Amino acid sequence: MAKKKSRTPHEVDKDRGNTLAMTGRLQKIPRDPADGVRRPTLAAGAVLWRGDLADLSTVEVGVIHRPHYDDWSLAKGKVDPAESIVSTAIREISEETGYEVVLGKLLGKVMYPVGDRTKVVYYWTGRVLGGTFTPNDEVDELRWLPIDEAVELLSYEVDRQVLRKAEKRFRLPATSRVLYVRHARAHERGSFTGDDNLRPLDKKGRRQAEMLVPLLEAFKPQRLYSALPDRCQTTLAPLADELGMTVTVDADFGDESWLEDTDAAKQAFTDVVAEGGVSVICSQGDTIPGMIAWLSENGRLPIDEITAKKASVWVLSFNNEQLTGADYLASPLPVV
Repeated sequence: MAKKKSRTPHEVDKDRGNTLAMTGRLQKIPRDPADGVRRPTLAAGAVLWRGDLADLSTVEVGVIHRPHYDDWSLAKGKVDPAESIVSTAIREISEETGYEVVLGKLLGKVMYPVGDRTKVVYYWTGRVLGGTFTPNDEVDELRWLPIDEAVELLSYEVDRQVLRKAEKRFRLPATSRVLYVRHARAHERGSFTGDDNLRPLDKKGRRQAEMLVPLLEAFKPQRLYSALPDRCQTTLAPLADELGMTVTVDADFGDESWLEDTDAAKQAFTDVVAEGGVSVICSQGDTIPGMIAWLSENGRLPIDEITAKKASVWVLSFNNEQLTGADYLASPLPVV
């Protein structure tokens, strides 16, 4: 007997009146991801994949079947209170599929009507690290398919376009990523006497540092680096504790080196890129925009406007040590 489809408003309208903001290898999530959207419902997910990006014929993507709606779609779900968009993506993937993933490139967002609301969904690529799928109330089947077959199976055109965008990103894979963090908010310079390198985080800054943990952990960092100021080191301290890692401190990652010996600062950064894998560097407000502008000029990704708010993260993707992608996450704090 066929399952009865839900009569409650869901995603049957996602192919009518939708908006895709997925153009370009530069993507951003602002502090308020739903700013300007009427009655928004925020969500996040990923294109799950496994295989070897050096040979796209080996790559399979995960497509889920939802019995409640009898459709085939990509893994995603709504933001819970006290979550960032990144945390939502990780949680929803785990709950729906049972898989642990490492997030890769931010593909962008899609918006579409659901009843009298507007759903805003951010998608990443997500490489599966492990886990086992078990059928559940939300998802009763998951199929691993080559990209072309997955495109054919998906129920909605908007999901097909998300998958094709992921395929495009797969064709220029990251050989290394740097999570470039500006330190969390510190006490005002004028209210602190003594060595400015010792100026500590304030109450909001300490909360930002704690909230950076699940955001940065989603990218599975392998190394942690910090500029010299205490506010930089303290920003990464909760993450270091969570991961059981040490933070390597180097003055060349900070403003003083950038302003006085720019070549040394550039070399310190490029040495990290050359290590491959995923690294975190916590730096300061003068260095980050200048460094990214230099990387852009010498890479394969034009970037015109470069901001770096306190506790923000630039997820920088490199292929053969050239900048090929950049995602700006303006805040680690909850979005709802």
